Amino acid sequence: MSQSIDDRVAQAQANLKATEEAIAQARGELNAASVTARSTDRSVRVTVGPKGELTSLEFLDGAYRSMAASQLADAVLEAANSARAEMARQVVAVIDPITRMTARGDVPERMGVDWGSVFGTLLSETSDETDPTPMSRLRDEIHEDDEEPAVPPGGHGTGSKRRGDR
Repeated sequence: MSQSIDDRVAQAQANLKATEEAIAQARGELNAASVTARSTDRSVRVTVGPKGELTSLEFLDGAYRSMAASQLADAVLEAANSARAEMARQVVAVIDPITRMTARGDVPERMGVDWGSVFGTLLSETSDETDPTPMSRLRDEIHEDDEEPAVPPGGHGTGSKRRGDR
């Protein structure tokens, strides 16, 4: 039995209203969302907002005073990326069901959002990988910058020794 055009229009309007309500609820939920994470060494705590933006950065227990710049940078990046990845997971959990709403029920997997294209490598950057990632390469560059010996103006360098070799 086929539906009349009026019934189909009414059904489409009801589906649209349900989708609009789901979007409004998701927007409110995400606008109020934040995630806080600590570095594994417990020296840094960061909070990110719903778009992954850093909203708070705290150096805990004065540990930063005795840390090398590269260690502190690592701790900040680790905590920030952990918080951003968790926020991305929350966004996916809230938005993905809405992207799959249709008049005929759930859509096939291939028609959903490609979250990898939305978040790039954010989620994989926080996993344990053996291959270097862009973030790990950045940390390596920071370490390399820290390791170059300082030469006083008009003075002579310390040879080929690095700070850790002294």
